[in-house]
Amino acid sequence: MTTLKIEEIEGGGALAEQGAEGDSCECRVVHVDTVRKVRASMPAEPAMDAMAELFKSFGDGTRLNILFALTQERMCVCDIAALVNMSRSAVSHQLRVLRGARLVKYEKKGKSVYYSLDDDHVKKIFEIGLAHVKHTR
Repeated sequence: MTTLKIEEIEGGGALAEQGAEGDSCECRVVHVDTVRKVRASMPAEPAMDAMAELFKSFGDGTRLNILFALTQERMCVCDIAALVNMSRSAVSHQLRVLRGARLVKYEKKGKSVYYSLDDDHVKKIFEIGLAHVKHTR
């Protein structure tokens, strides 16, 4: 394994300020092989940016409530509005955000618009996130 002192990598520059006790490495060696291996496997920046945008869509409690509801059942806008105690126009706005992130899809039936999760990936993302926050150490 190739290792270099940080000074060799950074040209002798100062190290970043140390964080709280226990959360920062005190060694001054970079494992170059590890860094190269991980860098080679990292997704391209556009994919990472798209994923950041996807996760932003999960960053609102109302949208999370809507997504949870849709993990259970396909629902019309009126039912979702009643469930989350919001106006139809406010719910429609949140659904537009979720549609833009490809998290939900809709189907029009007569005068009603029914929403469901876009695909099984969305349900898995939601379930994994919920399991993570419920997990205790």
